[in-house]
Amino acid sequence: MADKREKSEVMATQRSEMGPCLDDGISSIRTAETLLRLFPVGLCVAALVVMLKDSESNEYGALSYTNITAFRFLVHANGICAGYSLLSAAYTAMPRPITMPRAWTFFLLDQVLTYLILAAGAVAAEVAFLTYKGDVAVTWSEVCGTYGHFCRQATASIIITFMVVLCYVLLSLISSYRLFSKFDAPVGYHNKGIEIVDFGN
Repeated sequence: MADKREKSEVMATQRSEMGPCLDDGISSIRTAETLLRLFPVGLCVAALVVMLKDSESNEYGALSYTNITAFRFLVHANGICAGYSLLSAAYTAMPRPITMPRAWTFFLLDQVLTYLILAAGAVAAEVAFLTYKGDVAVTWSEVCGTYGHFCRQATASIIITFMVVLCYVLLSLISSYRLFSKFDAPVGYHNKGIEIVDFGN
C-alpha cells in the first residue's frame, strides 16, 4: 500500500510539473492557428477590392467586372471567405477545449470554403485566359489588346485568390489532422458483416 501511495504521489507531481509545458504548447498552437486563419482575411479583402475596382473605358466602350459572371462569383467567394476567416479566427483565439462537434464543424467548414474559393479562382482564371487568348470555337475574341488595364487588374485579383486557396488548404489539413488524430470514427461505424474474399485460395 505504501508503494502504491508513493507511485501515485510521484505521478501527481509529474503531471503538475508537465502542466505548464502542455498549456504553453497548446497556447502556441492556438496562436499559430489564429494567425493562419486571420491571414486570408487580408488577402480576400485585397482580391475583392482589386476586382471591385476593375473597370476600363475607351473609344470601344466600357468594360467592368460586373459584365462577367465568373468575376462576380470571385468577388462573392472572397467576401464569404473573408467573413468566415475572421469569425473562425476569433473563435479559435478563445481558450476552450476541443470537442468532437467543434472539430467536425471546423473540418467541414474548412473543406467547403476551400472548394468554394478554389472553384471561384479556377473559373475566373479560365475566363481570364479567354480574355487574353480568345476562343474561335465559341466566337470569343480576345479583349486584352483593347482593355489591357482591365485584364491586368483581373489577373492580379485571381493571383491573390490562389494565395487564399493555399491558406485554406493548410487550414483544411490542420482541421482534418486535429479531428482524425484526437477522435475515433463515428459511432456505429464498424466492419462487421463485411466479408473479405480471398481469390488466391
